[in-house]
Parts: sequence; C-alpha cells; structure tokens
Amino acid sequence: MTTSLRYAARSSVGLVRSSNQDSGYAGPHLMVLCDGMGGPAGGDIASAVAVDHLVPLDADSHQAGDLLGLLRDAVQAAHADLVARSSASPELAGLGTTCIAIMRSGNKLAMVHVGDSRAYLLRDGELTQVTTDHTFVEYLVETGRLTREQARQHPQRSVLLRVLGDADGEVQLDESIREAVPGDRWLLCSDGLSGPVSAATIGEVLAGVDDPELAAEQLIDLAERAGGPDNITAVVFDVVEDDPTPQRDPQIVGSAAIHRTLPAVASAASPGEGSPATPAAKAAALVAGLEDDADAAEGASSPAAPGAAEALADAEERRRRRRRRSILGTVLLLIAVAGTLILVYNWTQSQYYVSISDGKVAIYQGIPQTLGPISLSHVVETYDEPALDELDERMRKRLEETVPRISLADARTYIEDTVSAQASTPEATATPTPPQTPHPQSTKPQPSPAPPPPSASRLPEGV
Repeated sequence: MTTSLRYAARSSVGLVRSSNQDSGYAGPHLMVLCDGMGGPAGGDIASAVAVDHLVPLDADSHQAGDLLGLLRDAVQAAHADLVARSSASPELAGLGTTCIAIMRSGNKLAMVHVGDSRAYLLRDGELTQVTTDHTFVEYLVETGRLTREQARQHPQRSVLLRVLGDADGEVQLDESIREAVPGDRWLLCSDGLSGPVSAATIGEVLAGVDDPELAAEQLIDLAERAGGPDNITAVVFDVVEDDPTPQRDPQIVGSAAIHRTLPAVASAASPGEGSPATPAAKAAALVAGLEDDADAAEGASSPAAPGAAEALADAEERRRRRRRRSILGTVLLLIAVAGTLILVYNWTQSQYYVSISDGKVAIYQGIPQTLGPISLSHVVETYDEPALDELDERMRKRLEETVPRISLADARTYIEDTVSAQASTPEATATPTPPQTPHPQSTKPQPSPAPPPPSASRLPEGV
C-alpha cells in the first residue's frame, strides 16, 4: 500500500497586525509552518528565510532513513542564516522564527519542531496535540510549577525559550518519526489560531470539513471572529491511499509568498552552484569580500592605485562597525533576558499562598516553585494557633497542596476564618456530654464549690 497527501495552506494577517510574519508551505512531500518575530523588518524575513531553506527538500527521491537528517541540516542552515543576517543588519537585530516541518517518504513522516507553533493530529475522530510548546510557562507546567489553567493566564505565556535565529550555535530541535496512516488528518498552525480558538473547536472543524482547503479557511475565519489578535496560518493535510486526483501544485502563503524568489530556491536545490540564500554562498561572499580588501591593501602601496588607501580604510571601518553591532546585539539580548527574568520574579512576589512550614500553618509570599537553585517563595508569617494536629485531615491535605491567595490580608483572613474553623478541640470531642443551660444573667457556667466528678468532661469555654 502506498500513500500520498492531500493538502492546503492558508494565511491571514489577522485583524490587529499591520503585516504578516507567518509563512506556510504545503507540497506533495513537505509541510512547513513558521511564525516570525522581531519587529516589522525582521519577523517576516525570518519566517520566509526558514521556508526557503526547507522547500528544496520537497522531492520523492529521499529515503525514509534520511528524512530527519535532511530536515535537521536544513533547519540548522536556516538558523545560521538568520543569525548572520541579524548580525550584519542592525534593523534585523532580534529577528527569529518558530518552525515546524514534516517530510514524507513512502509511509513514513519525519517531523522537526522548535517554538510554540503547533502540530495537531486527528485520528479516528480524536484530536491530539503532537508538539510541545517551547515556552517559559510550558516549562513551568511540565515541571509541576504551574497548573495548565494557571499557565493560560500567566503574564509570561508568550515568552519563547527556543526559536531559530536567536543566538549563535546549533538550535535544539524536537525530532520524531511517525507512520503515515491513511485517514489521518494533520494541522500545522501558528499561535494566532491555537490561541483564540480552542482545541475542541479545532477538532470539530477538522473532523467535520472534508476538504483541506475549506477546513483551513474555516479555521482562519474562526480565529478572526475571535478577534484575530495575531497573524493566522494553517496548513492542513490528509494521508490518503493512492489518490487518483491530479497532484496539486505546492502552495506558499504568508510572508514567504512575498519575499521568496524562485531563482534563489532553485539554486539552493543544487548544492555546489550556491546562491545568496544559502550559507555556502554567504560564506563565499564573505571570502570574496576579504579578498577584495587584500587586493586593496596591495594596491595602496602602488602609485598607480589612487584612492586605494581610502578604500582600505573604509573596509576596515566597516569591519569595526560589524564587530560593534555584534557586541551590541549580544548585550541587548542579555539585557532583554535579564529584564524578562526580573519581570517574572516581580510577578511571583506579588502572589501569596497558605501552606505548612516546620509543622505550623504559614503564609508564604511568592509561588510554590523553584527556578533552578532559586526558590520563588518565602515564609512571611507562621501561626501557633490553630495547631496543625488540631486540623482535620482534609484541611491538612489542602494546606500541603498550598492554597493561593491574592494578598497578605486575604491570606490572614483565610487562616482566621477558614482554617481555624476546621480546628477541633480534643476535650470537647473525647466524651460528649448533654448541653447545660447557662445562668440567665451570664454566658459562662457558674462556678461550683466542689470539683466535678472524675468522669465528667470539661465543657469548652464560652458554652
């Protein structure tokens, strides 16, 4: 049994953004979704560059065992390309992009992923999120520091931990190989879709709309109805058996459709020919620039080369400027990271919760998580009363799991009104006695000249 893919790619700028920084590609053997970032002059270029590096892989000549290696090399090349562009052009500083790419060979699908764009799989009517978001809050959820519900409202939920183009060195990718099962439907989407539209609604559309094009269009329409706060891109494809319909042309949408040029892609598909869009061609261009500078240096000593010394000085100044931009970019990145960490820490210190400390009921400031060796909470108050052993089992368990409060005053009120109400008095519950009627003029029992019999139980004060 052989399989093929039916596919569609659609993209929208949304209702708030002024430009589309998403890029999508759908072809017979390759699906790509990239969500760029980095301002109006960076994100759109970043996603388009990543797609450019991957598109040449859309061919039926690859073996299944080679798929992950090919995808990995192409994505790493895109990452290096973006880092070089950011270093060379101040207006591109901070650019980056998420990336999901799925490549087919026979009955195998290989996938690489980085960032918070998502891949969903609909199989037998059940929708599964295949990818894991590379975000700060997802890390906190996976390590048990936040619940899924808290993550949805977290102020740092959009902070990405991994993207293409953010720093030198290889980028860490999630990689997997899966079976191409006939009847499966896949969705690759940017967070402009997965954010405003729930997974349940996405699943209903994918299950209820047969044509991939119509399904992609309906999903984008739902995201726009939900406010369209971000760019929206969807790549939908079905795994089918021997589809007799004519093969559709590849579809390119979003920023890649604007910035991508066919000659550059054609050159990228032929290693050895080189093009400005490939890392090899860029390296060759840099070497050529150095050779030009060397030629200028040699000519500077010759009277037959007027102005050569000035040219050499200009070239040296350009190199110095590039080094300064690189250093400045690194400093700005460190400042941004430090600023983000400070914002996160300041937010944690605006939170409170009630729990247990050294066998006592306690109020903590912060959140009950740690970030490496750093604890994000500390005790601000402990209580001798109510004693921990006086609380019922349910209340003790609730305190062990921590009870979040919105302020210190709210935490104090919770202890005084709720926790204390669960405290038991052993003397009052050990041997129940009939209620006694208090003296008409007093709310306390009258003193007795003689002590009570040994078997009698002392009533609680105030009865």
